Amino acid sequence: MPAKEPHPEERDEIDAAKAMLNRVRQAATNRGEVRARGGNRRRTAGKSPVERGTLSHSGGRDPQGLGTVFGRLVRDRGWASPVAVGSVISRWDELVGGDIAAHCRPESFQDSTVQVRCDSTAWATQLRLLTTPLLKRFDEALGPGVVTKIQVLAPAAPNWRKGKRTVGGRGPRDTYG
Repeated sequence: MPAKEPHPEERDEIDAAKAMLNRVRQAATNRGEVRARGGNRRRTAGKSPVERGTLSHSGGRDPQGLGTVFGRLVRDRGWASPVAVGSVISRWDELVGGDIAAHCRPESFQDSTVQVRCDSTAWATQLRLLTTPLLKRFDEALGPGVVTKIQVLAPAAPNWRKGKRTVGGRGPRDTYG
């Protein structure tokens, strides 16, 4: 009896999943990330874990630390860059220092560019001057190429419009003379 062909819908779903997996793997390869492959481990029959040198914490069913498991998951899936992107935002205070973090906050991170808004023009100028040392610090902490540009945004101007209905015109300047 010949094997039954799956429905065309099921075949498309499987192919779409494989295609997406291959695209993600290719993107990780293009970023320069190396995928760790799980090798076939040969078992040495008749030897105890002590003789093999694989005492309790090296493998098998023994519990492992959360950091070890999470690190292996990130590495195997090719998620190193997305995790590094999240760490730029979450570890901002640690990466740039307390003085800069008190006056400059990251707003977004896209295509290896961090957009930072400062609370004054003086701090915006200071951050522009410190761009090169900060990029070196990011390379050391997060890996090379994660952050390649810091875009400093001007301080946010106050909004004088209140409520749903507003009147056009020059704004608060026209009331002072």
